[in-house]
Amino acid sequence: MHLDGFGFVRPEVELTGLDGDIFVPPDAAAKAMHGDRVLVRVKRTGARAEGDIVKVLERAHATVVGEFFLRRKRGFVKPHDGRIRQWIEIPQGMEIPKAEPNPNRVGVEPRTAASIDDLNGQIVNVELLDYAEGGDNAIGRVIEVLGHPDDFGVDVEVIIRKHHLPHEFPPEALQQARDAQPPSQPDFEGREDFRSFDTVTIDGETARDFDDAVWVGRAESGNWLLHVHIADVSHYVRPGSPIDLEAANRGTSVYFPDRAIPMLPVELSTDLCSLRPGEERLVVSALMEIDHSGECVSSRFTPGVIRSAARMTYTRVHEILERDLDDPAFERFARMRDLALILNKKRTQRGSIDFDLPEATIEFDEFGEMAGVSRGPRNIAHRIIEEFMLAANEAVANHIEAQGIPSLYRIHETPDPKRVIEFEETAIRFGASLGVGHIPVKKNYLVQRTRDGRKIRKDVILADSSKPLVNSKHYQRLIQKIAGKPEERILSYLMLRSLKQARYSADNVGHFALASSSYTHFTSPIRRYPDLIVHRILTGRDRSAATELRALGDDCSLTERRAAEAERELVEWKKAKFMLERVGDEFDAVITSVVKFGFFVELNELFIEGLVPIESLRGEKFAYQENRRVIAGERSKRRFSIGDKVNVLLERVDAVERRLFFSVISSSR
Repeated sequence: MHLDGFGFVRPEVELTGLDGDIFVPPDAAAKAMHGDRVLVRVKRTGARAEGDIVKVLERAHATVVGEFFLRRKRGFVKPHDGRIRQWIEIPQGMEIPKAEPNPNRVGVEPRTAASIDDLNGQIVNVELLDYAEGGDNAIGRVIEVLGHPDDFGVDVEVIIRKHHLPHEFPPEALQQARDAQPPSQPDFEGREDFRSFDTVTIDGETARDFDDAVWVGRAESGNWLLHVHIADVSHYVRPGSPIDLEAANRGTSVYFPDRAIPMLPVELSTDLCSLRPGEERLVVSALMEIDHSGECVSSRFTPGVIRSAARMTYTRVHEILERDLDDPAFERFARMRDLALILNKKRTQRGSIDFDLPEATIEFDEFGEMAGVSRGPRNIAHRIIEEFMLAANEAVANHIEAQGIPSLYRIHETPDPKRVIEFEETAIRFGASLGVGHIPVKKNYLVQRTRDGRKIRKDVILADSSKPLVNSKHYQRLIQKIAGKPEERILSYLMLRSLKQARYSADNVGHFALASSSYTHFTSPIRRYPDLIVHRILTGRDRSAATELRALGDDCSLTERRAAEAERELVEWKKAKFMLERVGDEFDAVITSVVKFGFFVELNELFIEGLVPIESLRGEKFAYQENRRVIAGERSKRRFSIGDKVNVLLERVDAVERRLFFSVISSSR
């Protein structure tokens, strides 16, 4: 559903002669809500199609979160998600829910509402009783009062409910977790004993669960020995159990800046399954022998038991290695560093893509309020763990595939040729290229809808998709070429956008970005359900049919995207709130994209993005030149394009839509 009332339907089946989605005009779109699965009657209109919603097959929203307000003494809820256009009417007597404390809540508890007047302006969660048809209001009842929009912690609660994230464990799952016992001698039977090895965990300072421990040694042949021990979650979470059903429903843990929604109850995630130092823990171990060139010459996998020697952090390991401290553990981490660099070199040689994009870290003050945004740290210790986990994941995938056992793979398909062409057109303006040479194309056109629903014809170039345009080495070589240059950040970001999303699948088609023919997720079963499934397959605790795994792969890919969207939206919301007090301030920025209604900039120091509307450009009339993807003045040579440096002024913040609007003070052109 578009914010202006019309919508689009993405067909589940391929329709001959149809390019893209099906446009649904406002009157027809009002029959359904954003995200609903619908049956559409298609009416052809050139290269595009227009349709009418015949029937809603599956509702996306059983509940809706939004702001409660009174209108002529009647209660209504305006959905927080602007794509849900219908307001929800609350019948008399259904406005005030029973007040119950929420043990999962972070922040202040909402004020008790004694009357509907008290609810006015508060954020509530509504159960839908009757869905809107033909533009009528939906009907619902208030089931939760979350608080006022600016109350501390309300933003997280809203995002959780907007994205329908499961966040309360069923009583039977909680009881099962509480009944779980620490491992004892009977649990060690049949397991390989690694308690005498000085294995360690290496994580961030704020990590609460530790699902991987590592050890590096040398074989008599001189080859490297790498042990990757992963928490044996499958020992505690059996197929079909209450915890398993809830873990499958969640699919993944969700990490917000100031809290997390774990996939497993804390009794398991931060206690019995967490590889805490000095405590005996059950693991599934990947034991690899690696030669001097980084080739895995042998591997085996076994249930085991470990006792972690230390809980290390990335910062501490980095300090030990960089400062050559007189630390007894120096040699241990030096071995890890040397092996990690060998593994990285091996990946690089085969074409694995390594984007080194900065990650934004939200900073908070002592009151829990956002204080700033900074670049997340990354050092050799991060590289060590990354390389070891990649090696283990690949070794497990190769082993399972060689056994001919149905499994879940982490796949990353070849980029869409059209995306590659679009990136090349931008890269050339920076004097860069993927080096793909001549690209066979054919011209076509399609009819698009503007924001107000008007039809426009647009010429497009379609690539010949009969053969792949690129391989991972094209991307890798360009990344190496632009390293350290001013355009590195923007081109790396655009390259990433040209790639498809990785996903889970029972059909192994390889991993494009890693240049790997076989890859899976094995190393994080505490926080990812696919890893738990792979553990069961590897240990023989569960051997699901390929058809079941295909459905499971789709479900896990969906829950992963849901979590990522929720995490991203909350960060953007916090950024917008943080910038409200900075209206009128000036910032240095870089243009990240140019569109017909303006261009987007990213602030250099804060990793925050906003729009410079085309109408805000002063001095003359500016227009968007689509063929060059620039905004240029009609009289002067002044123009704005991707990569340009600009000095901008924050004009206003749309707190509802979480958008920032800037104007240009000066530019590099």
